[in-house]
Amino acid sequence: MEENKKLFKSFGPSNFSVNNVMTVYVLTVIIFIAGLMSYLSMPSEAFPEIITPEIYVGTPYPGNSPADIEKLISRPLEKEINGITGVDEINSTSVEGYSTIQVKFDFDVTPNDALRKVKDKVDAAMGKPDFPADLPADPNVFELNISELMPMANINLSGGFSLDQLKDYAEYLEEEIENLNEISKVDIRGIDDKEVRVMIDNKKLESMKLGFRDIAGAIQNENMTISGGNLLVDGYRRNVRVVGEIRAIEELENIIIKSEKMQLVRLKDVAEVAFDEVERESYAREYGDAVAMLDVFKRSGENQIILSGKISDILDLAKEEYFPDNLSVTVTNDTSEQTQTQVADLENSIIFGMLLVVLVLMFFLGLRNALFVGIAIPLSMLMSFFILSAMSITLNTMVLFSLVLALGMLVDNGIVVVENIYRFMDEGYDKITAAKLGAGEVAMPIIASTATTLAAFVPLAFWPGIFGEFMKYLPITLITVLSSSLFVALVINPGLTSVLMKVEKEVTDKKKLTRYSLIIIVVGASIGYGAGILGLGNIFMYGGVFALIYSYGVLPATDWFQGKLLPKLEDLYTKFLTYALSGKRPIGFFLGTGALLVFSIILLGIAPPKTLFFPENMPNQAIVYVQMPIGTDIEETNEVCLDLEQRVMNIVREYNYTDENGSLQNYMVESVIAQVGEGTSDPNAGPSMANTPNKAKITVAFHKFSERVSPDGVRVNSSDVLNELRSSIQDFPGVTISVGKDSNGPPSGPPINIEISGDDYTQLVDVADGVRTFINNQSIAGIEELKLDVETGKPEMPIEVDRVKARALGLSSAQIGDAIRTALFGKEVSRFKDGEDDYPINIRIIDDYRYNMEDLMNQKITFRDAASGKIKQVPISAVAKAHKTSTFSSIKRKDLKRVISIQSNVLEGSNPTETVEAIKTSLQDYNIPNMVTLSFTGEQEEQAEQLSFLSRALLMAIFLIFLILVSQFNSASTPFIILVTVVFSLIGVFLGLVIFRMEFVIMMTMIGIISLAGIVVNNAIVLID
Repeated sequence: MEENKKLFKSFGPSNFSVNNVMTVYVLTVIIFIAGLMSYLSMPSEAFPEIITPEIYVGTPYPGNSPADIEKLISRPLEKEINGITGVDEINSTSVEGYSTIQVKFDFDVTPNDALRKVKDKVDAAMGKPDFPADLPADPNVFELNISELMPMANINLSGGFSLDQLKDYAEYLEEEIENLNEISKVDIRGIDDKEVRVMIDNKKLESMKLGFRDIAGAIQNENMTISGGNLLVDGYRRNVRVVGEIRAIEELENIIIKSEKMQLVRLKDVAEVAFDEVERESYAREYGDAVAMLDVFKRSGENQIILSGKISDILDLAKEEYFPDNLSVTVTNDTSEQTQTQVADLENSIIFGMLLVVLVLMFFLGLRNALFVGIAIPLSMLMSFFILSAMSITLNTMVLFSLVLALGMLVDNGIVVVENIYRFMDEGYDKITAAKLGAGEVAMPIIASTATTLAAFVPLAFWPGIFGEFMKYLPITLITVLSSSLFVALVINPGLTSVLMKVEKEVTDKKKLTRYSLIIIVVGASIGYGAGILGLGNIFMYGGVFALIYSYGVLPATDWFQGKLLPKLEDLYTKFLTYALSGKRPIGFFLGTGALLVFSIILLGIAPPKTLFFPENMPNQAIVYVQMPIGTDIEETNEVCLDLEQRVMNIVREYNYTDENGSLQNYMVESVIAQVGEGTSDPNAGPSMANTPNKAKITVAFHKFSERVSPDGVRVNSSDVLNELRSSIQDFPGVTISVGKDSNGPPSGPPINIEISGDDYTQLVDVADGVRTFINNQSIAGIEELKLDVETGKPEMPIEVDRVKARALGLSSAQIGDAIRTALFGKEVSRFKDGEDDYPINIRIIDDYRYNMEDLMNQKITFRDAASGKIKQVPISAVAKAHKTSTFSSIKRKDLKRVISIQSNVLEGSNPTETVEAIKTSLQDYNIPNMVTLSFTGEQEEQAEQLSFLSRALLMAIFLIFLILVSQFNSASTPFIILVTVVFSLIGVFLGLVIFRMEFVIMMTMIGIISLAGIVVNNAIVLID
């Protein structure tokens, strides 16, 4: 035996662990403690933190049409930004009074560099003489963080209180919550800020021979405090100030505008002054009742579950010490609950997976050896948590999904090592020698097999674009976990088996095992649940129950399997293998397997599966987006939203029931929140600072999946409710309505997105409208509703100035424009301080004249003639004419070209790829003008790009695996034999898709195929080596 031992290989780290068992014990404890602490401290998020090099530039320029915004703001900025290196795409949207520019950079540009470069170019554009100098604020340049686009929760305040009281309560919560470091911002909806409105009676003003500038000047001159310097008195310097700030509305009303011949004209003589809410910018309701709503946004990378607990503590304290008892405070759309549910579900999947793996191993290795192998799972997981935490990776669904995916692969190395050590012990070697020889003999094969598995995932780490940022956590996690499992198999397992492994048949003391199991359940679960660590509590609970089941049920089964069934299976396999490998039969089996592969490919072509880009998720939210024509007053939008709410509530009421206490409950819907105006844009369209009085949003939040059961025990699918909502709210003429759901992946654009690009916007609108009509006439299944992302016929009233007449009368276009703008839009002339707050003082004419076109055009501009020095009054109608026309709601551009998109969602149950292919086929004979380009983008463009990358990644993975195999076997033929098994493994994939009518999900199926390649190679390496 000593002579044969020299022929066996050894592995240094394994030998070290066997010779230093105490070090292994300490190392195991360190891994357990460090991993557990890292796991508990890792921030939990629903989805990974995605930081993209996307920069937005928002520029307000109120009172200007979309065409003017494009000409004056968007195009000059685009021209400058286009000169930046690393820019991938520039998109701009010009709407009335606002320009938004989105700059997408290549992912090798850091967000900070991208932000700095764009800011420099914006500053350069602003410095040019043709850029508007009268902007109300400089362009806002900011970077995009996808995780901060959607609020993590809504806090709703309601009750029998005035708007001022609700605002006070909301502002108190806003301040308290924003003090948390984890919070990005808190926005208040449904309650508007206040302003001091000076509503000027234009007729009275003209009769006094006064103008807007006189009003503005008087207010500005009276509402200020001026420092007079320092006065030296009796050796002390005293600061001298002239205090003139207006402290009350009565003071403002009594400001003297004009004093002539002992007659005083005060502000109240020509205007009405009111301290009131600004013109309504938002509405918020919960179940149809008005609320003050707080949208809470967390910072990226913060622990959502812990943060939710902190916010709950703030609310509890506010209810106890600050809020009145009858103030209703509710939290809705709390995404932390969804995150907690997802994390808990995946944690339980991991725990059950561990137990099932150990259960299967028991049948082949026995309890003790199965536990040696099974220890690789928690140790590898905890070691991975420590490494991932050190890399600042959050605990999100992609990480947890990767851990579940790795669960079956974790034990491969441990099985080979433990089984080989057991074999040496069974042959008569002592424990220490067997541990060294057993681990050493298989060390290089399992290192090679692990390397090939890692090689399958390494290309995925170079996934480009926003999907790469989302999916990169999968290869990172898998590489970390599998590397940890290799360490455990070659370092931890040899040390433990050298002391604890036995060859003798195990004798199980059922009473002792039962006693230990109950102790584990009671003590361990109490500690885990008591500390609020549900995952740890579940481990002890399920582990203890599993031990009881093993003692009284599994043990007899394993004895029967190992003693009777397994030998028969081994004998049957040996006979089959002997038959298959004799004579020329190997060639026949090889050709037969090849024929089966060809057959599966043909079958896949005959009955192709439905292709999806990303797996469909069961909705946790149904979101109704409402868009009225641009320019619609918020009050009209609110009326439409109220009608829609009633229809939504009619659907929701179908799931009401009365509980045992007589209270009305709903087993499907948790909340219905309606918002009008601010905060209603679709986050997939990117952020925008523009006002949206023409938009509304209704969010229907569903209960947890486990709670969506009727009192009769019938489970209801939330997708069915979403379809009910979609079908019940489509008959609103002139209103664009879309029904979506919460996303389970990064934004990719609508499933159907056709871009029509060119230079002539009128021509683009005609072509887009024609294409939409043509597609609608084809009756293609699956299309929800084709909509243009631009509205035509938006009413407009351009006023053309006769410059010759105006100059002859002493007026300029600027004076005329300023008069009309002040009359209609208003003008902030000063600030009014009320305690610690200050509010704008805005002047405009009274509504009777403000909304009357004839009165607006006949208003007189009062000014002092520069030549004569006399006061002159000139009606606007004498030097300008207004006419009614229509224009576009917005002008969109992509890479310096104007573009219009035709968009639609796909109906639930329909396949987006099939629907788009049907549209492409129908448009093959459609005539597109020469100067116009039509292209399919959005989700389909992303789908093609991701499929192309994954195909390249698969080829690269096979190439890397081939290189590792060549280095392992020092042969070119053996790796080819192994790679043939990878190709043959696709038979099961193709047949599974066809037989079970499964969907081909590009993102997940391709990852599964790549994973399969690594697993198949593992088996082949161990077998051949």
